[in-house]
Amino acid sequence: MFTQIKTSSEAREIVIQLTRKLGLGTENIIARIAFSYSLSKGEKLELKNIENSTGKEYSKSVLFGDYADIYTGMICTHYQLYKTDKDIAKYVKMHVDHGLRLLNQEVEERTNVEGFEFLAELINNKLKILI
Repeated sequence: MFTQIKTSSEAREIVIQLTRKLGLGTENIIARIAFSYSLSKGEKLELKNIENSTGKEYSKSVLFGDYADIYTGMICTHYQLYKTDKDIAKYVKMHVDHGLRLLNQEVEERTNVEGFEFLAELINNKLKILI
């Protein structure tokens, strides 16, 4: 089980910008949303492509709160890993970084972004695909 991750330097800048633009809470909330958004895309990220770790540091409890086991389970299910696998932290880090870039792209494509409406739209679009 991991105890902390450190984002890339690029992701650190993105999380600051998104936190300010979206107004959905603190940076760890935005990072949590980014992690989930990245996983929702279904893409399996390659460990060989891991970015630098010179950005924002998050402890497991700050990043995932009381639901760390659930988020860890999402990674384990996605990559078919056991909960004690040594690479879980790397996958979490990669999905936070990836998700932040994806969210930033989505935000940059819109002129007026309201945090909750933005999230509702993303969720609604994902549900339409599933139906």
